Amino acid sequence: MPLYEYRCPKGHTFEVIHRMADPGPEACEICGASPVEKVLYPAAIHFKGSGFYSTDYGRGGRKRDNSDSSAAPSSDGKSETKKTEKPATKKPAES
Repeated sequence: MPLYEYRCPKGHTFEVIHRMADPGPEACEICGASPVEKVLYPAAIHFKGSGFYSTDYGRGGRKRDNSDSSAAPSSDGKSETKKTEKPATKKPAES
């Protein structure tokens, strides 16, 4: 069964062990004040593996794939188009 922490309006905190389906306490166990509210804490999650980064950023050395990289500015401010040639592919000999 999970352990839950509750806080009363006067600032007291106390822990209660009960099932998830069971209702929480109606009043503070220390002073009897009500209503009490459940204290929530963030879960500590750390992703590990080759697809995750400790800083949530990719590698700085990785090149970006830009589809608009065919035009590059020249020294005079005008854009020049780069021509990329595909290597010739050999076709299999027909029988």
